Parts: sequence; C-alpha cells; structure tokens
Amino acid sequence: MDEIDRRIVQCLLYEGRAPFRRIAEVAEVSQQTVARRYRALRADGAVRVRALPSHGARGEATWFVRIQTRPDATDALAEALAAREDTAYVSITSGGAEIVCQTRTDPGAAGGSVLHRLPRTAQVLAYQAHAVLHMHVGDGTKWLAFDDPLAPDQLDRLRGDAIPAPAPSGLDGALRDSDAPLLTELARDGRASAAELARATGWPETRVSTRLDALLTNGALHIAVDLAYPRFGFAAAAYLWLTVTPGDLTAVGDALAQYPETTFAAAVTGSANLLVTVTCRTLEDLYRYVTARVGALDAVRQVDVVPVLHRLKQAGTHLSDGRLLPG
Repeated sequence: MDEIDRRIVQCLLYEGRAPFRRIAEVAEVSQQTVARRYRALRADGAVRVRALPSHGARGEATWFVRIQTRPDATDALAEALAAREDTAYVSITSGGAEIVCQTRTDPGAAGGSVLHRLPRTAQVLAYQAHAVLHMHVGDGTKWLAFDDPLAPDQLDRLRGDAIPAPAPSGLDGALRDSDAPLLTELARDGRASAAELARATGWPETRVSTRLDALLTNGALHIAVDLAYPRFGFAAAAYLWLTVTPGDLTAVGDALAQYPETTFAAAVTGSANLLVTVTCRTLEDLYRYVTARVGALDAVRQVDVVPVLHRLKQAGTHLSDGRLLPG
C-alpha cells in the first residue's frame, strides 16, 4: 500500500462516510483518483465500510468466549462458529488449541446461542465466557497505528467547515423493525448514498436521508471501518486479558483505549476484568505495548497475552487468505 492508499484509509477511519472530494483534499489527488483507489481497495478485500447497530442498541448482550479445544478439532469448530449469524469475531489463538469468539445473545431467545450450545460440543475441553460490561470508546479511540498519521491540518480539511447537524426533531433514533431493509443495505455498504439506498430499499430518498441521519445522530448506528491489517503491514494481533484493581478499572480502560494500536477495550466479567485487543506490526512492537503501555499502569495486577494465529471472522466479515470477503 502506498502513501495515497494509506491516506485514504486513514480518512475513512476518522470519517467513514466522508465525501470523496474531502478525502481528495487530504490525499492531495483528484476526486476520481480517490474513488478509483477506494473501489480497488474494497474489491481487493483490504477495506470494508459498513454502518452497524451500536453496542446494546438491540438490547443484546455481547460476550467474549475463550474455548479450549482438541488440537485436531480446532479448525472445524472455528469454521462452524464463524458460519453463525450471532458471531462477530472468531480467531484461533494460543498455539492452535484455543478459539476466541465474540458473540451476542438475545435475552429473550438464548436457547440457541453459542453459550447454550458449547457445553454440549464434544470438541470443547473447557471454555470461559466473559460478558461485556462497559466499552471504552470516545473521540479519538480507534485503531490508528500508521507510521504517517494525518496531521491536524489534514483532519481540519477532512472535517471541513460543516456544523454538526442536530438530531432530527421529533424523530425516534432507536432501531425499529421497519428499519430492516435500510440496515441490510448499510451492513453491505456503509458508504452507500441516499440515492443508492433509496433504490435498494424502495423508500423515497427523503425518507432514507431523514432516517439515516436520525440513527447516526442518536447513536443507534455507527460507522465501522474494517481493515485486512496484514495487507497494511500489521501482522501481530493479540488479546490482552488484564486483571485490574476494580476501583481503577475505568481509568485503565480509558487510558489503553487512547493508544493507536488498540482496536478494542472493554470491562468484562470474570477474574480478568478488562479485555484489550491490539494490532501491531511485529511481535517486538507488541512487546513494547505490553511493557511500556500496560506496564506503566500500576493498577494492572496481571496480564495474559494471547496472540492471534489466524482470524476467520472480523466484525461480522469473513476472511480468506487475509482478505475481507464481501457480504
């Protein structure tokens, strides 16, 4: 990936639905070049932009499950988990005998969930389930570990002089069953225009624009930008299970969420009460993250570093040969 591709991707990480003309100003190339490069990155499985329901918007609980398996059964079980609609992340870790899976459960229909079925699966030797209690997110807390980050003036150009629109007056920003056609299209392409969404859903364009603005402004939807990280030179991903003094849990989670290598940070149930996922270029960079970033926090009592060997599913997107597959 060259500098232009990296700039385009970084713009998307900041503003997933930013117009091509603004990305072009930051990348210092033509709008046509940005559009062509973006389409190539997307077609090559290097990047995918989607609009997805925010954590808890549907009343579902999010769980991370660590599954110890028989070594000869790991691949088949991981593939089966990745094929399920209720899983978002599935990774093979720890020398190939452990699977880490992120899943969601509907409190009203838990009977068919991963958590319900795992104890009856012969290939499973043991498992630990951790419910997400609180996600550490906020402005600037996203993965941004490129060596050539965007400068403040470039970010100003990306954002432009637009004033953030207020929430649409009198409109419900919560998800409704009637939103299903719109959500289906946005999960396929989070950058789809109002006109494209109108054609796909059969809705009037004004209805699409108004409803999309309401869902995004009120936080029911968020723009998710998925990267095939190895394609950009980042080959060392890991889950960090941290045991933190309870009174310092919020401060530690917020601190680690701010680092550019951090892809996710959340307080979870269990003896390891904070989960942090990181994506670095090399194992040496991962070592520096653990020793310098985590090691500087006195409230961290224990760290279990679990490297990712192979990722089958990422944010609901299947991967093959390191490429994000179209939905």
